[in-house]
Amino acid sequence: MTGLPSTAGAATRVDAAWDVLSGVLDPEVPALSIRDLGIVREVLDDAEGLEIVLTPTYSGCPATEAIERSVLDAMEAAGLGPARVVLRRAPAWTTDWISDEGRRKLLEYGIAPPGPAGPAGAGQAVPIRFVGRPRADTVACPRCSSPRTERLSAFGSTACKALYRCGACLEPFDHVKEI
Repeated sequence: MTGLPSTAGAATRVDAAWDVLSGVLDPEVPALSIRDLGIVREVLDDAEGLEIVLTPTYSGCPATEAIERSVLDAMEAAGLGPARVVLRRAPAWTTDWISDEGRRKLLEYGIAPPGPAGPAGAGQAVPIRFVGRPRADTVACPRCSSPRTERLSAFGSTACKALYRCGACLEPFDHVKEI
């Protein structure tokens, strides 16, 4: 016997790790887990332990180190260590990777979720644009659902969000930008 986990044991350990990752919250939007956000790409189990593959929301995301630490702490607390985090930056993360549950949680938290980043069903990478693009739809207020909203700033509480205000309830809110 080599001491390596069996295939059945590896699958159970990987499944357990995925479950644990569902409880690791994003430090910038603590209503979402990193699974909801779609930044967990893979969980692998090998002779050196678990490898958790993450794709940051963008390459300069200041929360990346905090997320890595939270992942490793969660794996250790669950008794699933040793574990390591690997960052995979290609293909780049897209808001299309946010789960339906994550979009629901954003809305409940008071943040307007993003629409589709690219053509529906295209499955192709969408280039990041540094200039505005016309929106075919409106950003509905996450509090009162009114479509009468206006963008106040291209950047909200974090670089991946824009600041909006509702014309109906007059409340400001963030909107996760489509990328």
